[in-house]
Amino acid sequence: MRGRGGSGTDRGGPDAAGPDPGRAEAGPDCAATGLAGPGAWGDGVAVLVGFARTLREAGVPADGERVQTFLGAVDALGTGRREVYWAGRVTLCGRAEDLAHYDRAFAAYFGDRTAPPPRPRTAPPPRVRPTAHAAAEAPGDDGGRTAPAVPAAARAAAAEVLRHRDIAGLTAAERAELHRLRTAFALRGEQRRTARLRPARRGAVDPRRTVRELLRGGGEPAALRRRTPAHKPRRVVLLLDVSGSMSPYADVLLRFAHAARHARTSGAAPATEVFTLGTRLTRVTRQLSHRDPDAALAAVGTAVPDWSGGTRLGETLRAFLDRWGQRGLARGAVVVVLSDGWERGDTTLLGGQARRLHRLAHRVVWANPRKARPGYEPLAGGMAAVLPHVDAFVAGHSLAALERLAAVVRGAAGA
Repeated sequence: MRGRGGSGTDRGGPDAAGPDPGRAEAGPDCAATGLAGPGAWGDGVAVLVGFARTLREAGVPADGERVQTFLGAVDALGTGRREVYWAGRVTLCGRAEDLAHYDRAFAAYFGDRTAPPPRPRTAPPPRVRPTAHAAAEAPGDDGGRTAPAVPAAARAAAAEVLRHRDIAGLTAAERAELHRLRTAFALRGEQRRTARLRPARRGAVDPRRTVRELLRGGGEPAALRRRTPAHKPRRVVLLLDVSGSMSPYADVLLRFAHAARHARTSGAAPATEVFTLGTRLTRVTRQLSHRDPDAALAAVGTAVPDWSGGTRLGETLRAFLDRWGQRGLARGAVVVVLSDGWERGDTTLLGGQARRLHRLAHRVVWANPRKARPGYEPLAGGMAAVLPHVDAFVAGHSLAALERLAAVVRGAAGA
């Protein structure tokens, strides 16, 4: 998605139509061109679709039909910040628990921590006919009502560009903006069937609930109550490479792990476990329990003694399996390794431990930040050794790549 400046098709210019006080539009350009044309929003449809994608990553099931309804609502209401907010809130949220996720995602994507206040329950003000005095105003003068819409649109387009930038090449300011966008992120494992049963409209007959219903009605025939197996997300285990070759990505990947650790998911989801890999294995799940990401990263920096050091993936992976994985932490879990695959030790040992991990885990996902580089092939000794034992090999160089990684972890089709 790219924001392109410029003005759109003129519907008579400012002399023909004045601002509508009952509707906060995004200026003459945006009102004239709609969402698809160039203007303050750039490729406006792409910006809005990008927001819907961010919303899905935050845990709101905004499917294609809802997105189409959202685009139609924005086209009808206007492209001001308030109009876009309420159009999305009404069309993209189908459950009460979606509203909090929606507010956080909207604030992160459009660059304002404060969500728009609720609409006042009053009659809309009457429309004002354009007058000669209104026509005499400068083209950019709209009474101060629409000025914030253009910066918000520009920030949204810039945020979409930033999502696809390689983390290693970002400035400090761009990294700070990336951390703000990451606040809407959620990570949850693939759903698995449990031994517990839950009430359902279809499924096997629930004898206890059915008998209780009969007794409640004095023995009169009642509708059969049914039940079906419950589902919950699988445990997610993150293994983060913090060696010297991964130092440009380590900070963002740890913030990614912090967001995964604190992601709110429906159902009884097991906590995400996080380990760092370098010359030794370190469990940092407890350090990442701090709600404040800066405090959590400071605690991790104190706990990890081999930060930006060498790489012994085979030995650290064996230590994880011997102490944690074999005892149940990796059994049936989705294990995600975030590493470039550089190995200073024995690649035969690394291949053998990767095979052990593949037998224990439900799925093994390897995210390599270098995979997205032109001409990259997994020919390095470490990657070549582990690739036969990996279920999914994905990139991990940008926020958009990490969002695709999250879709792979939760088992989304086509991810």
